[in-house]
Amino acid sequence: MLGQDEAGPYQTKPQPGASWAPQGEPQHQPHEYLRGGTAKLRALFRPATGELRAKAVTNAPNAVLHPWLQEEVEQILAPLPPPAADAPYPELREWATWLGHEPPVPLPPLRALLIWDNLAGHLSTHIVSWLSAHGVLPLYTPLGGSWLNMTESVQRIVCGRALNGTHPQTQEELLTSLDEAVAGWNAQPTPFTWGGKRYERRQRARERRQRRLGGSGAVAQHSQLIAA
Repeated sequence: MLGQDEAGPYQTKPQPGASWAPQGEPQHQPHEYLRGGTAKLRALFRPATGELRAKAVTNAPNAVLHPWLQEEVEQILAPLPPPAADAPYPELREWATWLGHEPPVPLPPLRALLIWDNLAGHLSTHIVSWLSAHGVLPLYTPLGGSWLNMTESVQRIVCGRALNGTHPQTQEELLTSLDEAVAGWNAQPTPFTWGGKRYERRQRARERRQRRLGGSGAVAQHSQLIAA
């Protein structure tokens, strides 16, 4: 399973969050700042391994995002063993729901699921046909259900590591901070699963009417690794 999402945009302004400072000498952020551009983080996450393929960019229109996604998906699928010769083909009626029509030729066996935002550009015939031809089935999160995409959880962690409590002065500084945080995550990636102790804590907090924790229902198998 894969998940794709874009975090941001982040601005060149004082970022909220905790920061390191001597006791009794908290870090002060200016109340005035200049707008020096924005940055976004496009990410493709593999929860089973914790691998995060992400790149900080100034913008991410579909004309840029889709070719990048295709290249990354091909790299992920390349080392996988080929499907068995007798592997079943997907039902054409099921694929027709996503393609908008029945494919003219049999499609390859299903090799991966792609959890994706329910945006008009992601529903285009071109990208959906390409994914289906490579055995990748896009599953779109419903309106208000983006938390179902585990990519949002890892983005919250990585972007927090990069920017919390900082004041980036330039767009280049934003891009560098995000890319370095991604490299740090991939140096010791943390697999994600559904449920677990974090889910139970959220349920107890909800019962006590406390503020729910951000992110999706995913949890890290090794929670000590996600500390900033």
